[in-house]
Parts: sequence; C-alpha cells; structure tokens
Amino acid sequence: MAIEVTDSNFEEIVLKSQKPVLVDFWAEWCGPCRMIGPLVEELSKDYDGRALITKMDVDSNPGIAARFGIRNIPTILFFKNGDVADKQVGAVPKTILSSKIDALL
Repeated sequence: MAIEVTDSNFEEIVLKSQKPVLVDFWAEWCGPCRMIGPLVEELSKDYDGRALITKMDVDSNPGIAARFGIRNIPTILFFKNGDVADKQVGAVPKTILSSKIDALL
C-alpha cells in the first residue's frame, strides 16, 4: 500500500530516503486523481523493497505542495537522493510511471 506522507513527515520519508521515491500529489475531489490512484497502489506492490511509493493529499498538506510548485493535480514527482529527478502531470498509463521509476533504480 502506498505510504501517506504529510507536511510534517515529508522530509523524513521522502527527502532522506535511500531509495527512489514516487510522490503522488492528489485530492479527493479530483477525478483524474481517482483514475491514477489504483495504478499508484499497484506500483507500491510492484516496487516493494526497491522504491517508495507515496501519496500526499494537497488539501490537507498545502505546505509541501506549495514548496514544489504543485499547481495541477495529479502531479507525480520522482525523487532520488532527496532531489526531484522527474515529474509527470496528469493521468498517464502505468507503463509511463514504471519507466520513470526504473530509470531511477
């Protein structure tokens, strides 16, 4: 299951991770977010032990979303060694997300 990250635990979970991290910035009211949500859950199983798959509700955690300039959702940021390594805006097929994670492994 994808890990829920918040403004308060983002640095510890995402920025200090030794593994690549996918962060799905989403909101409950967002239709495309609900479309991509099940794919994010599948990725959490596919990459278990190799990468962290996380989700952040932008309505509950506006600080980190603002810090990274999230203006449209869903936005997925890919982190490696605490830095943004890649970005995907909008709903896309699972294969696109997998290829971006694979590039960071």
